[in-house]
Amino acid sequence: MKLAIISHTRHYKTTSGEIVGWGPTVTEINHLIQDFEAIYHLAYLHAEDPPPSALPYSSEHIHFIPLSPRGGKSWSDKLGILKGIPETLGKVRRLVGDVDAIQFRAPTGMGVYLIPYLSGLKSPKVWFKYAGNWNQNQPPLGYALQRYWLKKQNRPVTINGAWPEQPAHCFTFENPCLTQAERKEGAAIIAQKSYAAPFRFCFVGRLEDEKGVQRILDAFADLPASAVAQIDFIGNGAKREQYEEQAKTQQLPARFHGFLQREAVFEYYKKAHFLLLPSDSEGFPKVIAEAMNYGCIPIVSDVSCIGQYVKPENGYKMESIDRLSLQKAIQQALTADTTKRIAQARACHTVAAHFTYDHYRQRIKDMLAQY
Repeated sequence: MKLAIISHTRHYKTTSGEIVGWGPTVTEINHLIQDFEAIYHLAYLHAEDPPPSALPYSSEHIHFIPLSPRGGKSWSDKLGILKGIPETLGKVRRLVGDVDAIQFRAPTGMGVYLIPYLSGLKSPKVWFKYAGNWNQNQPPLGYALQRYWLKKQNRPVTINGAWPEQPAHCFTFENPCLTQAERKEGAAIIAQKSYAAPFRFCFVGRLEDEKGVQRILDAFADLPASAVAQIDFIGNGAKREQYEEQAKTQQLPARFHGFLQREAVFEYYKKAHFLLLPSDSEGFPKVIAEAMNYGCIPIVSDVSCIGQYVKPENGYKMESIDRLSLQKAIQQALTADTTKRIAQARACHTVAAHFTYDHYRQRIKDMLAQY
């Protein structure tokens, strides 16, 4: 069986001419190739240098088909999506006759016209992966349209979380991010990790206010420094220098590491006691499952389906998305006794079992077999 994947995943060309792409998606596809004769990935190719988190494909049977980057935050950027329709549709149409199945990864700008197009195909098999917040009350217009169309058509849709009145063709799927070897390693790390003060915290993601970075800095400014050994920020963004300067001014034990390769990020999970992710909006970030696997107790905003996995027995949820709620959640984590933190870390590892590549692959095989 041949599979085509259509996404907005960022790809780059190295100085040696090798194609690399955003690490989490490339890693997922590197595992999926075990179940397909070939995989064709139609996605964006950017001109800038690749970040350290970008990875190459592991098999000669994975073929990258480049698209010119489209979309953005400004209205002119959004109009650029329309200009890209001829190129995108042309390449999609050529793929349709060459593959047995297509996965379209939404939400993304081109989904506004590709979801209706793909939904109308008689063949090949098509399924949609919606990685955003499926239950978002006021999503951006483009996201709202894509979610509406996905609910109204009858092709399979895999989503984050389980929701009331979920259509029968919408299936709750966890985003994979862990190997069986990493599961065993996580259990060993938790068994030897000390859950006594002072504590290490980590944040992994884009450095921006929407992800809660400003919220984190504001919250720790008013917390006792004696309980905090270090706060590691892994990721990058336009405001990084501003955040670094603020942390320095407030004398916070914060370190900013930029984007790192997957293995390097995992080394920080192994050392940390808590993961911070007080975002405005999310689907279900893989970083939560990855961190939980290594005994990082999550302190997170209660958005989308995050609260379906993070509960009092394994973490802390903010009551609302603001500094005071984050500060309260951190204080609860700091004042819990060591026995409770150890129990929470072990419960975290149990939850992470849902996020293995093996589990994901089997569910896809089962879904396509019933199609």
